[in-house]
Amino acid sequence: MTSPDIRLIAVDMDGTLLDADGRIPDGLWRLLPRLRDRGIVFAPASGRQLATLRRQFADAPVELDYIAENGAYVVRDGAEVSSDAVDAEFAASVVRRIRGLDHLDVGLVVCGKRSAYIERADAVFFAEADKYYAELAVVDDLTSVDDEILKLAVYDFARAEDSVAPELFDLRETHQVVVSGQHWVDIMNPGVNKGRALSRLQETLGIGPEHTMAFGDYLNDLELLQQARYSYAMAEAHPEIAAVARYSAPSHTEAGVLTVIEEFLAR
Repeated sequence: MTSPDIRLIAVDMDGTLLDADGRIPDGLWRLLPRLRDRGIVFAPASGRQLATLRRQFADAPVELDYIAENGAYVVRDGAEVSSDAVDAEFAASVVRRIRGLDHLDVGLVVCGKRSAYIERADAVFFAEADKYYAELAVVDDLTSVDDEILKLAVYDFARAEDSVAPELFDLRETHQVVVSGQHWVDIMNPGVNKGRALSRLQETLGIGPEHTMAFGDYLNDLELLQQARYSYAMAEAHPEIAAVARYSAPSHTEAGVLTVIEEFLAR
């Protein structure tokens, strides 16, 4: 069997690359130079903030490319490839809507290019936001944030898919609304997703889906997997992700991403 000519590997974080404790497997650091030597770019693809991804990969021995904010911000070799900012008035309307959801235990993160912003500052919500946003500021009024807003992320202490998400699905008439995790719903400009971001990275590299491997587990990874010929759903992936992926990978608790990459490099 001929080994595929892979030039780009895009990997989701939570439930995909990260282990059961939310850490990057140590084995990745040894893999990255081998990928570089084979001419393969490694790109974390996450709903997380760019600053957070850079913090998590600070020990990487090679330069990485990044798909951040669920595709709203793409960076290669430290330079911006693309970004997609939400209209300020629309963002303000979402802030007001979330404030009105008194029957739900939710909090909003306004995700700017320079920082993320919250006005709900209790310790429990702050701790959840802090996991994903290395640059995080508490402000008095989210409608007055002075930044390019890439995404609005709603955290629901219940199961987001069943709780806050239905309250926001009408926004799909004009914007992208995606359940990005068990507790998160992300709102972005129409068409913004990890798949479109991956296509922009592919264009920059001069390659196509046939040169791309991608891994994911949740609904915000759907377009990412569709944009890669070698698409892998993790063992515990959402059923819709398992249905669209061409291949399956072992669990993230068993370093499934590293296992697949190791097997590919050994061919």
